[in-house]
Amino acid sequence: MRPLPRRIPALAASALAAVLITTGCSELQQVSEGVDKAQQCLQAAGIVTETVQKITGLMDDPAAMEKALNDGAAKLGDLADKAANTTLKEAADGVAKDLEGLNVTSANDAIDAGQKVATDSVKWVERLTGACG
Repeated sequence: MRPLPRRIPALAASALAAVLITTGCSELQQVSEGVDKAQQCLQAAGIVTETVQKITGLMDDPAAMEKALNDGAAKLGDLADKAANTTLKEAADGVAKDLEGLNVTSANDAIDAGQKVATDSVKWVERLTGACG
């Protein structure tokens, strides 16, 4: 029986190392994507909460409330654009459209928008967190 050339064990070891590294990198990437998704989900819910808090104190200032609603919608839109998860992207876009759809031009509009945000914010957070489930 002839001895194996020295190159064959070295090539086999290199191939095995490449497989292990590739598999490990793939698992690390999946973990990283999971962390990113969880972080984006927390951010999305935080944006809704922050927007609700801002507009609560702006019932007497329709222009400032309109700006706060648009800022919240823009932040959610930015998050949606960066979201790797399609379900989260769609949910964030949907909530952003809901916020943009609230037009506040008068004191009465501000009261109506405040009531709508107060009732719908729980649904929005549930929609966003459900997309992350």
